[in-house]
Amino acid sequence: MRYQAATERYGSMKYNRCGRSGLKLPAISLGLWHNFGGTDTFENGRAMIRRAFDLGITHFDLANNYGPPPGSAELMFGQLLKTDLAPYRDELIISTKAGYHMWEGPYGDWGSRKYLLSSLDQSLKRMGLDYVDIFYSHRPDPETPIEETMMALDHAVRSGKALYVGISNYTAEQTAVAAKVLKELGTPLLIHQPKYSMLNRWIENGLQDVLEENGVGSIAFCPLAQGLLTNKYVAGIPTDSRAARNGFLKERDITEETITKVNKLIQVAAARGQSLAQMALVWALRGGRLTSALIGASRVSQIEENVAALANSDFTQEELDLIEEILK
Repeated sequence: MRYQAATERYGSMKYNRCGRSGLKLPAISLGLWHNFGGTDTFENGRAMIRRAFDLGITHFDLANNYGPPPGSAELMFGQLLKTDLAPYRDELIISTKAGYHMWEGPYGDWGSRKYLLSSLDQSLKRMGLDYVDIFYSHRPDPETPIEETMMALDHAVRSGKALYVGISNYTAEQTAVAAKVLKELGTPLLIHQPKYSMLNRWIENGLQDVLEENGVGSIAFCPLAQGLLTNKYVAGIPTDSRAARNGFLKERDITEETITKVNKLIQVAAARGQSLAQMALVWALRGGRLTSALIGASRVSQIEENVAALANSDFTQEELDLIEEILK
């Protein structure tokens, strides 16, 4: 049966303006970094994306190397666009990135104009799109001038292959330079995608100030610290977890000190009537300095739980003080 989006999909989602742009993003966005590649079950990914959109998640975040194997997440999403989401294209924000290793040779990595624009063409082909809504430089290149990388992003917009541009993993100082160059080129920097969570707060030491000064939005990846800010690891390392598979989350990251903090945070969340994952998401969004929190998921129920967090997004000062005391 042909997919029809839920008629009430915009009823409960919150949408935040991205910096000083005219674009709004859902408070919760869905990332396709894991669980949507060629080694994963298509129907499970399809069910998650459908349910996400039915819940008001309009922003789907990809990158050229997402999978595994690299490129397969874009292929999967492109197939779903064709079969399910094509009628809703103008309701979607689709982003992709280039900056990590994608193909062999000197032109398949980092931040050169050659690599970024070639990669964007490949991403569009995989997804069957004429344009993406946001195209990112996935990481700064220590050997390519920021000016060259930003000129490539500017060209992506002027050629009609992207509506907006963003950067990811740039320091505060690099972000200030990137924003200045893009402003001079006439293509404002829309958004920065940094890693941010209760357990990784580096953006509070300058980056958020730079973003506000330049009218740039932000979307945090790993707001649940790859599962640490859930109850998944409080009783050990499950055999099917990322840490057990020695992925980006390592066993060495799951220390006794961290688990002690997590257990205390679980108690604070329970007093709020939330899971720790729900509290961690709305904590990241507190104060309005973050435009959107980018979640990953392996099943539909996780998406439903995360979106439900927005129903209780306010904190008392006592709660915030207690969380700070636990995290310090």
